[in-house]
Amino acid sequence: MEEKYETLKIQQESPNSGVFNLIINRPSVSNALGLNFFSEFPKVLNALDQNPIVAVIVLSGSGNHFCGGIDLKSLAAIADDNSGDQGRTRERLRRNIKLMQDAITAIERCRKPVIAAIHGACLGLGINIVTACDIRYCTKDAFFSVKEVDLAITADLGTLQRLPGIVGFGKAMELSLTGRRFSGDEAKELGLVSRVFGSREELKEGVRTIAEGIGGKPPLAVVGTKAVLIRSRDVNVEQGLDYVATWNSSMLLSEDLTEAISAQKQKRKPTFAKL
Repeated sequence: MEEKYETLKIQQESPNSGVFNLIINRPSVSNALGLNFFSEFPKVLNALDQNPIVAVIVLSGSGNHFCGGIDLKSLAAIADDNSGDQGRTRERLRRNIKLMQDAITAIERCRKPVIAAIHGACLGLGINIVTACDIRYCTKDAFFSVKEVDLAITADLGTLQRLPGIVGFGKAMELSLTGRRFSGDEAKELGLVSRVFGSREELKEGVRTIAEGIGGKPPLAVVGTKAVLIRSRDVNVEQGLDYVATWNSSMLLSEDLTEAISAQKQKRKPTFAKL
């Protein structure tokens, strides 16, 4: 946890808290992200996932914006990598795209819930990131854009795959083809975010309260709920039911269950072992 990163920083909410803040940390360029982000991000998520103290991860941005998209210098470097055999160049490009996709999917692979707390700009790559998060909140002055089409790119890191399931196919098509800017309030209307807060301070406090609440719940049930929901999204109902039956047959009979039942009977706050 002590390791320093170029694009990210980690802060525990308080000494005894299971809530950890993962902060995109390139404020001088509106948190536009270069290629090094794609190697650092999954590494950090995996470290947080494996840390038993961590219960919930809150993803936010430092400075005035959540994420200004991909760093244009990195985009130019990708575009200029066309020397030598074209077949090998294109195979290398496909491999790099797959690695970048995997870095974003690391959010879903992380067992712990990841909550996006969005303020200011959330553009292009930012949309790819937040659509992979488990819960999303924003400030009233946040603004969003599926920006890739304006940069001559077909969005390829998850937005086109995840956004339709969140806001609906037709709305995702309209936002992705126009690349238009939309507000925090419209993001709430679309279902992209669950709640809009009046200010960044209110967002931080509100999300902290929500995260602490989730962090106080039985850990096996929390990670199971995330895993089953993500799995069920991509299969039919019968397959989803079969998956959760198998999951609970291995996870249900636990000390968490015994403690939860005892706490309910005794009208006290439960205490669960770390995961």
